[in-house]
Amino acid sequence: MSNVAVNQVGYLPSGPKRATLVTGATSALPWQLADGAGRVVATGTTDPRGTDISSHQNVHTIDFSSHQQTGAGFTLTADGATSRPFVIEADLYVPLRADALKFFYCQRSGIEIREDLRPGYGRPAGHPGDRDVPCAPDAGDYRLDVRGGWYDAGDQGKYVVNGGITVWQLLHAFEHRRGLDDLPLDLPETGNGVPDLLNEVRWELDFLLRMQAPSGLVHHKMHDRAWTGLPTLPHLDPQPRELRPVSTAATLNLAATAAQGARIYRKYDADYAERLLTAARTAYAAARAHPIRYAPVEDTVGGGPYNDDDVRDEFYWAAAELFLTTGEHQYAEAVLTSPLHTADVFGPYALDWAATAAAARLGLALSSSDLPGLADVRASVVAGADRYLGILRAHPYAVAYAPPGNQWDWGSNSMVLNNLMVLAVAHDLTGESGYRDGVLEGLDYILGRNALNLSYVTGYGTDFAQNQHSRWYAHQLDPSLPHPPNGTLAGGPNSGLQDDVAQARLTGQVGQFCYVDDIHSWSTNELTINWNAPLAWIAAFAAELG
Repeated sequence: MSNVAVNQVGYLPSGPKRATLVTGATSALPWQLADGAGRVVATGTTDPRGTDISSHQNVHTIDFSSHQQTGAGFTLTADGATSRPFVIEADLYVPLRADALKFFYCQRSGIEIREDLRPGYGRPAGHPGDRDVPCAPDAGDYRLDVRGGWYDAGDQGKYVVNGGITVWQLLHAFEHRRGLDDLPLDLPETGNGVPDLLNEVRWELDFLLRMQAPSGLVHHKMHDRAWTGLPTLPHLDPQPRELRPVSTAATLNLAATAAQGARIYRKYDADYAERLLTAARTAYAAARAHPIRYAPVEDTVGGGPYNDDDVRDEFYWAAAELFLTTGEHQYAEAVLTSPLHTADVFGPYALDWAATAAAARLGLALSSSDLPGLADVRASVVAGADRYLGILRAHPYAVAYAPPGNQWDWGSNSMVLNNLMVLAVAHDLTGESGYRDGVLEGLDYILGRNALNLSYVTGYGTDFAQNQHSRWYAHQLDPSLPHPPNGTLAGGPNSGLQDDVAQARLTGQVGQFCYVDDIHSWSTNELTINWNAPLAWIAAFAAELG
């Protein structure tokens, strides 16, 4: 592992270019930048930063932003250490944008994954029996067709709240990022006249619609009756599957995403858009009639609980999306009277499946709606971005994330990326270059400028995560099976160390070192759909800048 940590993918010619040096020195040191031929093309001195709280390392910053020559094979050398090679080029993030989105096709349930579309990842359709699934004894006395959708993570469950925030983020990218309406993703539906990203998202949206019960409420999740071992390919899963009870949170996830989808798909399929809006209205009304139907925290057999007993944020989010699609007074009133509308929703991390108020705020801020007080909404986003930008600039590894007590969360990489999304939206709102540069420098952390000198995205960089917790991307356990597809994000450092491997290998480690690239470390190294969504969003933003 090199003591010079860089973005191992590279840097944009006109963007910030910084690296982190781990050293025992406390005063400035000379550095050199060499090109692919070994010629020194830039020199300077480091900026000592002291001890980094997230790694307990003594570190310096190397700033070579003034060098804008493009090329491959660049390396930085300082204090006797040389970095991994990297490139400087304008279209740097175009492949990552595509791969982060192509990931979702491989997560599909209920359809053959075609080998010609994803060489090395072809497999038979998983769980065709999901078209006729019974309720668990505590969930109802009926059966539903809940085929399709995406497998949530390393298991083969399908969860509405994780699917919901993922759908929202991908559709938000489609609305607000350039270059996604004609981006080919090599899908079975490619060429049908609908943008491929919308083709992919519809696979999950259709599943969310199918999870709506006759009451209008939505089942929280469906999965195996018991946990399966690793590896288990989806089409070989022997477990019976069942629907778990409805929840208010899941119902509001459908209301929000179906409303959002209605305005986006209207251009391509008016009948489908109307079906989505009807489902959204029905779900929102059902949630208001049943506002405290919570998923039980103890529901952990065969699937994760995804419990959430504060759904004020989901109500706010659903109302915001319904207002943005319909413009109706009833939804505007629900937005304006929500206690979260004027609250500070940009905490240590901006959003995730259980914290969706910032999703409402970001959607409203970029809209051209006539909502009263819209200027204040936009100002709140900029204020949140200023907070994250200040954290990033103060951090020697440029991480826009400072968890209380230096206790890093499960899925911390997604939290870093979601905080960067707030910076990107602030750039959209203001045009100020500091937010743009913050996004790019924050992405450096994900791609190798971190204490582990590791890119957390499979296939990107010299040293990258490739053994994420998965029942079918299980090459570590069975060489005949593949690693995760290129463009797959690993969860990242997690101070909780909930799994046995993490506890055995990482106990006593601090912050950034609470990660191991091992398939059995599900608490630090899982893959999930809602972690790849912010990666795709940020990659799309970065690709625009190139």
